[in-house]
Amino acid sequence: MLPTPDTSHVNFDTIYEPAEDSFLLLDTLSSPSEVQWLQYHFTNYTPLVVEVGTGSGVVIAFLAANADHIFGGPIASMGIDVNPNACAATKQTVSAAVKDRASASCYLGSVNGDLCTMLYRGSVDVLVFNPPYVPSENLPALPVVGNNYRDKFEHDSHLLSLSYDGGIDGMETTNRLLAQIPDVLSPDGIAYVLLCAQNKPDQVKVKIKSLLGGPWLVETVGSSGKKAGWEKLQIVRIWRRSRPELGQGPV
Repeated sequence: MLPTPDTSHVNFDTIYEPAEDSFLLLDTLSSPSEVQWLQYHFTNYTPLVVEVGTGSGVVIAFLAANADHIFGGPIASMGIDVNPNACAATKQTVSAAVKDRASASCYLGSVNGDLCTMLYRGSVDVLVFNPPYVPSENLPALPVVGNNYRDKFEHDSHLLSLSYDGGIDGMETTNRLLAQIPDVLSPDGIAYVLLCAQNKPDQVKVKIKSLLGGPWLVETVGSSGKKAGWEKLQIVRIWRRSRPELGQGPV
């Protein structure tokens, strides 16, 4: 069993604390079937792995520290978050995890930004997104320099709400990211996106195929089990049909 990166240095007053969704991503991305799939797709070069919405950094740190096991070799990686405190925490989490595992992977840094807007077209090989997926009446505004908060509690509450409030159906932020996938992924690029039952994942998967069109595929590759017949959480993989799939002939 691969070790979970240490996040004891993180102040969770403003940063999302690793929970069931975070650990589902770790379990899914390190599962034998997904390891085989990733190593099949990235055998000839070092992939760039980007996590959007890093929070504490536990997911991107896990991937960087265990890249040899998961990808078959080192990776280049980076994190993006709208919360500057999360960016600082992620940098610490990754640095400690990579050092502990003596990994040769290169962490390029943590960027304070909005989703994929600062990334070059076609630059990302693996995109990981644990979105703010809880349905909410209003989507929190993005933080801006000079925001005037009444007190520290209001400031901390706003930053934390960015990590879980997802607006209508919990999908407003996720929908924005899905629309960016065709531009930001490389030809062999893959996106892993977490969904909850309230996001209506079956409808979302149909929408993804319709939105992206062409050779794009979407498949559920991990779940946290069922409750009242519904999968509580699931991870979907989104990718282009750019090569034969494992066990298949030419497409």
